[in-house]
Amino acid sequence: MPQYKVPLRDIRFLMNEVFDYPSHYKSMPNGVDATPDLVEHILKECARYCEQVLAPLNQKGDQDGCELKDGKVTTPRGFKDAYDQYVAGGWQGLTHPADFGGQGLPISLGMVRAEMMGTANWSFSMYPGLSLGAMNTLQVHASEEQKRTYLTPLTEGRWMGTMCLTEPQCGTDLGQVATKAIPQADGTYKLTGTKIFISAGDHDLTENIVHIVLARLPDAPKGTRGISLFLVPKYLPDGNGGVGPFNHVVCSALEHKMGIRGSATAVLNFEESTGFLVGTVNKGLECMFTFMNTARIGTAVQGVAAAELSYQGALAYSKDRRSMRSLSGAKEPNQVADALHHHADVRRMLLTQKAIAEGGRAMLYSAAMLADKMMVGILKNDEKERLYWDDKLGFFTPILKGVLTELGFECANLGMQVFGGHGYIQEHGMEQIVRDARIATLYEGTTGIQALDLLGRKVLLLTRGKAVREFTSTIMKLCTRNATHRDMYPFIWTLGKLCAQWNWLTTRLMLSARKDRDMIGSAAVDYLMYAGYVSLAYNWALMAEKSFEKLEKGGAETPEFYRAKIQTAEFYFERLLPRAQAHAEGMLSPSKSVMQLPIDHFTFD
Repeated sequence: MPQYKVPLRDIRFLMNEVFDYPSHYKSMPNGVDATPDLVEHILKECARYCEQVLAPLNQKGDQDGCELKDGKVTTPRGFKDAYDQYVAGGWQGLTHPADFGGQGLPISLGMVRAEMMGTANWSFSMYPGLSLGAMNTLQVHASEEQKRTYLTPLTEGRWMGTMCLTEPQCGTDLGQVATKAIPQADGTYKLTGTKIFISAGDHDLTENIVHIVLARLPDAPKGTRGISLFLVPKYLPDGNGGVGPFNHVVCSALEHKMGIRGSATAVLNFEESTGFLVGTVNKGLECMFTFMNTARIGTAVQGVAAAELSYQGALAYSKDRRSMRSLSGAKEPNQVADALHHHADVRRMLLTQKAIAEGGRAMLYSAAMLADKMMVGILKNDEKERLYWDDKLGFFTPILKGVLTELGFECANLGMQVFGGHGYIQEHGMEQIVRDARIATLYEGTTGIQALDLLGRKVLLLTRGKAVREFTSTIMKLCTRNATHRDMYPFIWTLGKLCAQWNWLTTRLMLSARKDRDMIGSAAVDYLMYAGYVSLAYNWALMAEKSFEKLEKGGAETPEFYRAKIQTAEFYFERLLPRAQAHAEGMLSPSKSVMQLPIDHFTFD
């Protein structure tokens, strides 16, 4: 398994120079305490924890897996101790209100923590990650009594949370949810049903697990309009901050999975379990979207994590492994052969990983600033402000989740390819990254679902193209301020053309869909990937802009660091960004070639 080293220099570059987090934090009521000294301390301590505690457990967790015996789930060796250290370090409450035992720091710091932990050990990070989503949902939608009862033990890490959506008969189509919630005289509900694919659904890390569950009342309307949201603890609270009687939430099985084997993916049976309504009856899906958006951005982190970890492993191997001579002549004549990194094709793979990992990180850190502003609205109890920034973030959520997980999986495969046959062997750990990364394109909504959310819902239905116009306007501001910057010209010229094309493509699809109803479905993934490549290009241009500035005026990093950023940006624009044009051409093709073949003619037996 690659020896994970947290890329602190790159993280500091983004936080302090590209996005100017210090000024951003000063503008926020919950950012005042996030001083540069404190942030630096957090980065170093989190890096130490991830490198020394979590990373060594990554391969062991894959080998051990989780075990279900006599109704109890045991996590891999070392996970419980690692979680106890996580709790002792106060990491769970880093970004949650002090009123519930948290430190009240900006959400963006939590994103940085999530990236470090996810790269070090994705399976482990899923346990507290699901809990953070549950906490966010309760903070926004729960009653004051529910917050008092559940948020403090969740924030302290004594309890964990989950998200229970999927059932055997339905995945994405939540309108088919059949779990029943029967009202009781005391205002509670009795829930009966089965939920599957529940990450962290059962484990031995905490004394209690709080499930956020979608269910349907007896008189509820059909479809998604009849779904309500419930809080269902594994053990009912005892009224003193501890746990009381078992609430008949039974883990009946663990899924045998391709990857993330250290994460317990459970089948849960709710057997007349006591539940508490969260929010309004039949408005559960709206409340759950708070959790789902959190989870989708969290899954986008997995794409960057896979790219980074695979890149680190491939880079180290390319320096040590020797094979053949470089086509341009021997580079290490005193050795039996040249190191792999002297070969152009290996360089192509390494630079692709580097460009995706660092560009994806920039996309995440930029989006995290929007999440910070959304949280300010929550803290101010200003629903209008919260919704405004939630909508802004909502446009980027499917791009982050869909594109970064697809590209992260590509990078994981490239890392395995650099190793050649050795990449296929378990002891090196590269194949585990591939297996772990594969799920990221599936859960929390497949790539196709993210694409439909972006094009069908966010772009066409809700904003009629306004969301794209606003983002491309932001990109054009970068182009305008660099109009006389000679070195930036190749970047801004390309970006300017892409902005015009993106708006034109959006209009063309909007008009075409009036006559061809399947057009949106057939074009959606191409549209999503196009949006992702343009977004990555914008973030690489931002990094190039800042690097040119620091080379001229001086910065916190070495000149070599900034030149490497510029050269990686050049590689991205020349070698990866052209993929966007293939997606542009594909998305405008009529749906006929996709839909005309009768299903009976797909095969002839």
